[in-house]
Amino acid sequence: MTIIIAILALGGLTLVLSIMLVIANKKLYVYEDPRIDVVEDMLPHANCGACGFPGCRPFAEALVSGEVLPGKCTVSSDEGRAEIGAYLGVSVGAEEKQVARLACAGGTNVARNKAEYEGLQNCQAAALVSGGGKGCFWGCLGFGDCMNVCDFDAIHMDEHGLPVVDVDKCTACGDCVEVCPKDLFSIEPVSHQLWVACKNLEKGDEVLEECQVACTACGRCAMDAPGDLITMEYNLPVVNYSIAEQTPLPIQRCPTGAIVWLDKKAGAIKGKDSKKIVRKGERNMGYS
Repeated sequence: MTIIIAILALGGLTLVLSIMLVIANKKLYVYEDPRIDVVEDMLPHANCGACGFPGCRPFAEALVSGEVLPGKCTVSSDEGRAEIGAYLGVSVGAEEKQVARLACAGGTNVARNKAEYEGLQNCQAAALVSGGGKGCFWGCLGFGDCMNVCDFDAIHMDEHGLPVVDVDKCTACGDCVEVCPKDLFSIEPVSHQLWVACKNLEKGDEVLEECQVACTACGRCAMDAPGDLITMEYNLPVVNYSIAEQTPLPIQRCPTGAIVWLDKKAGAIKGKDSKKIVRKGERNMGYS
């Protein structure tokens, strides 16, 4: 008899809990638009965050809800964005592609190392030892931390130990920005073609002893720039990108090529007065 009572009690409890679960499911059910799965499959699955969302799934949800337009995904192709727009019945919208930019041009062929670093072969470790041993305290250390953290194969190290960003592959995820101990990377719209490829804060030609392409704070670019396009701050030119019309005019008289004009096909273009770099190998390695 005791066993029967126990079985009935357990069965009754199970029935009550089942009824409660059914009621809770109906009360707490949240409808999810099936189009979200379809749109997510149309996205590049990069989960890079360039759209401003933590991944492709949240972005797909925002697309379906009408919060954003497909053009917000700058990683997808034109065809991919158009496909999403057609599926949702919305315009594609326009969003300017953003990429990582490096504010240094001091590779081993133009920049001097004061000391040879021995230790963990990464920039963050090297930076802890007197700034990394490079003559220019602000310069790229060249161990490739940025390349190693890039999940999209958008950065490679050139023959002179400088990171080169592949604009087509870059998703503007910002991992290189976070990992660089010298704060040399920033995420910029591709329309920012006038670019200061240096972060040296010292003034005068003496800085050229450490790096041939360093900014000497001569101010010629600011003098030649129209209006307030360029101002000098802490011995470095600062470009005012809020001025819509940029021009390569300020780069022409730069003696070192520290300020350049970025062309999608030709790359970094220096001004006519910039000295040509003829050295091919490493420059002044070790103490001197």
